Amino acid sequence: MLQKTFCSVIALAIFSVSDAQAETAQTSNTEVEMTTPVFEMFRLAPGQTEAFIRSMAEWDKVSIAGGQPPTQLFLHTGGEGWDVLLYKPARPKPTPAQEAAMAKKVEELGLPTGALYFVTVREKMADHVHFEASGPTTAAQWVAELDRLRADKPRKK
Repeated sequence: MLQKTFCSVIALAIFSVSDAQAETAQTSNTEVEMTTPVFEMFRLAPGQTEAFIRSMAEWDKVSIAGGQPPTQLFLHTGGEGWDVLLYKPARPKPTPAQEAAMAKKVEELGLPTGALYFVTVREKMADHVHFEASGPTTAAQWVAELDRLRADKPRKK
């Protein structure tokens, strides 16, 4: 059920990208390697909602220390099968200096990493869906890209 509900919610989250982010991505003259947009939907373990969200707030401090935006958090207000949706829009990949700043913040906050992170976060969730996507785009933009790709590829006879 979580995966079925997740598909319904993805479209809402895709369009949560601010106009400024979308405009910057479309008008940038420099080629910057971007991360892949990521969606994560969680059904949390009973009694773990506050702990999970507090943990997210700590990890947002890590992102901010590295000049990255915090993860966008959506909380369940209707429907079924999920509690929290996280959306991480495409953003420039962190530089080595940003990665170092984030690693320093992880150490400063005493946050778990590696297998310890996995065990800690899994204690808070009952179910989890992870989804990577491209976009945001429109149907017209996607069709135009298909047409461009087909025009560039020689047809077999």
